[in-house]
This record gives sequence, C-alpha cells and structure tokens, in this order.
Amino acid sequence: MFVLAHLSDPHLAPLPRPHLYELAGKRLGGFLNWHRNRRSFHLSAVLDRIVADLKSRATDHIAVTGDLVNLSLAAEFLAARSWLDRLGAPHDVTLVPGNHDTYVRSKARHPERHWADYMRGDDTSPSEQPTFPFLRRRGPVALIGLTTAVPAPPFRATGRLGAQQLARFAELAERLGREGVFRVVLIHHPPVTRPEWHHERLIDGAAFLDVLKAHGAELVLHGHEHVQSLRWFDAPLGRVPAVGVPSASATMGGQYDAAAYNLYAIDGTPGAWHCDMISRGLAADGSSIVEIKRAVLAGD
Repeated sequence: MFVLAHLSDPHLAPLPRPHLYELAGKRLGGFLNWHRNRRSFHLSAVLDRIVADLKSRATDHIAVTGDLVNLSLAAEFLAARSWLDRLGAPHDVTLVPGNHDTYVRSKARHPERHWADYMRGDDTSPSEQPTFPFLRRRGPVALIGLTTAVPAPPFRATGRLGAQQLARFAELAERLGREGVFRVVLIHHPPVTRPEWHHERLIDGAAFLDVLKAHGAELVLHGHEHVQSLRWFDAPLGRVPAVGVPSASATMGGQYDAAAYNLYAIDGTPGAWHCDMISRGLAADGSSIVEIKRAVLAGD
C-alpha cells in the first residue's frame, strides 16, 4: 500500500513588511486585504498543528498544491523554501505553484528559482529549471505536476494551463495510462469553479477536462477554493475524482472551511486499483486535529 498526503494553500504567515515600492499595482489591494481579513484567518499555529499531525502518520509522499505565499514578495519565497525543507526532502514532497505564488509579473518565475527541487521531474537534472508538466514516479503512483499559476489582473485569481502544456499533459496521460500506473494529477485551480467565483476560475478548465475525457487519470488533487470538495469527471475507464482541500492554515470561524489535509491509501493492480481517502482537520471546537471524513474513491 502507498499512502499519499495532500495539503494546500498554507498562505504562510506572518506577511513580511514590504517596501513602499513593492505595493504598487495589484499588491496594494492584496496587502490591505491581508491586514483587514486574511491575517486573522491564516495562522501559523494552525499550520504547525496540521503538519505535526501529518508527520505523525505513516506516509510515503506529500503533495502540496500551491499558494505558499501571499503577495509574491521577495522575502516570502525564502521563508517558503525554509518551510518546505521542514516539511520534507524534495524526493518526498512534490509541489505545484498557485496563483499567489505568481501574484505579480516581476516574480512569475520565482517559484522555479526558489523551489525547483520540489517541482523537478525525475528525468530533469539538478542544474535544469522545472518544466511543466513534470513526472515523478513513486511506488505504483505517477505524479503529474501541472501549473495553472499565471499573473492575473487586479481583483482576479484566474489560472491558465495553455495549449502547449495541455498537449504535453495529454501525451503523458496517454502513455502512463497504457503502462497501467496510478496517475495522480496535481494542479492548483480546480477544473470547474462555481459561477459566483468566475473571477477565480481556471480559464481553460474545459480543455483540461477534454484531456481527462480522452486519456483519463486515477485522481486529481487541487487547492485554491479553500474548501473540502469532491467532484467526478468522465474518463475512458470510468469517472475520475477531483478532490480539493481547505487552506492548511485556516482557523475556525472564517469564510471558508477550517484547515484540513487528506490521506490517500492506494493499493491494488492496474485495472483493479483501490483508493481510500481520509480527511483530517481541526475539530469543531478547534481543540485538536481529528478525522473528519472517509471516502472510497476507487474499488469496492
């Protein structure tokens, strides 16, 4: 059995004090929003408890689906790298970036510069920068890392994959499908977004779903929405579950779900996979980390 852990959107606190020139443009609105709302919701103490609970479990690998930082300030990337190093070694942790990790154009390549070891495919040398999609094989699992992280206009949190990345994803999904491995797709934005969250959608989500429909996958993991979610999408060999998790630093009583992470116990053989999901997160009274949900995603 292979156990994969998934957490997302830690939005690491505290926010470094920015220079005045760094607050030009989109960052100003994000800075005000952080101090008015987000700083009372994204708590490092909560994140520490989630990570401690995760590390107390017997896991084989950890997936992180983006939004480590908040405004893409230079100092945030260094702090996020330190957090990743504490979470686990690059061989044991796989990361894809989120929209907050490319909040402004001037820092759009900073995730690759600072976190490359966690986003590099098995066939990429340590001297090379990550390319997307990338592939990591761990036990029976093939981790396919995609990036939807692109700088968006003010008051937008949209993502985009782009035609080239989608074409490479299709080729990879098809090849791995013929090999019969358990394909786990890591992506920040969900394929489909609620109508009221139109300004936070994956712009080419329909094209992503076309790839799934044509070539399949066994599991899609994402963040971005800060809520527990499970959606099913059609694929050649049956429906594919797409699972979202809340922010790993979210305290109780906020606008979205409180902090949680998921564990996936993957077992079986090609064509007869079994996958159990266990969600663990803050208890209703915030006193401890407890099991909050179980689901069977593949098999009986």
